[in-house]
Amino acid sequence: MPLPTDQRILAAAWKLFAAGGIDAVSLRRVAAKVDVTPMAIYRHFADKDALIDALVVDALDRWSDRLAAIDVEEPLAWLTAAGDEFLEFALDEPRRFEAAFLVRASSARRFPDDFAAGRSPAGRQFLPRLEELRQRGRIAPDVEPLEAVITFWALAQGLVTLYRAARFTGGVAEFRALYRRSMRRCLASFVVEPPASARTRTTRGARSRAR
Repeated sequence: MPLPTDQRILAAAWKLFAAGGIDAVSLRRVAAKVDVTPMAIYRHFADKDALIDALVVDALDRWSDRLAAIDVEEPLAWLTAAGDEFLEFALDEPRRFEAAFLVRASSARRFPDDFAAGRSPAGRQFLPRLEELRQRGRIAPDVEPLEAVITFWALAQGLVTLYRAARFTGGVAEFRALYRRSMRRCLASFVVEPPASARTRTTRGARSRAR
C-alpha cells in the first residue's frame, strides 16, 4: 500500500537533504521526486519553511526514540549513557543529527520555556533523572536541573560540531575517547556525594543482601 502523499513528500525531502544538506531541498526538486506538481505540495506544507520544520521535528523525534531505547535505570548512569548516545547519533545518522540540532526552524524547541513546560520529548527524559538525583541529595544545591541540561547539551554539541568541522587530529576512536572523558567530567561537576545518612542506609542494605 503506497504511503500517504505527505509522508512521500517528507521522504523525498529527506533524500535530498541526505544528499546535499538544506540547500539541496527545494519544493521543485521534492515535487519531481514524488511525481506531483510543486503546487500540490502546498496542500500538505504551507511553504518550504514548513517542510524544513517537518524535517527538524522528524529528526528530533528520532533523537527522542534513541534516548527512550537506553535500557538503564540508575539516573546518573542513564545521563552518562545519554551523553554517549548523542555522539553515536551524530556518527550513525549525521544528516538527521544536522536537521535536529543545526538547522534553524520555528518548530525547534527553545530553552528554557519549552523545556520547563515539557514540550521537549528529550527534555522530558532528562529532567526527571536530574530531579531524582536532586531528591537523593546527589546534585549540588546551587545546580538548577534545567541549566544542567543545557550545559551538558551545549558541551556535547560543541564537541561534535568541532569534530564535524575537522578541528581535531586523529580519528573517530580518539575523538570518541576525548568526548566521553569530557562528558563525564561535566556530569561530575554537578554531582556531590550522597548525605552520610543515605550512604549508611546504602551500606546497610548491601550488607543485608550479602547475608
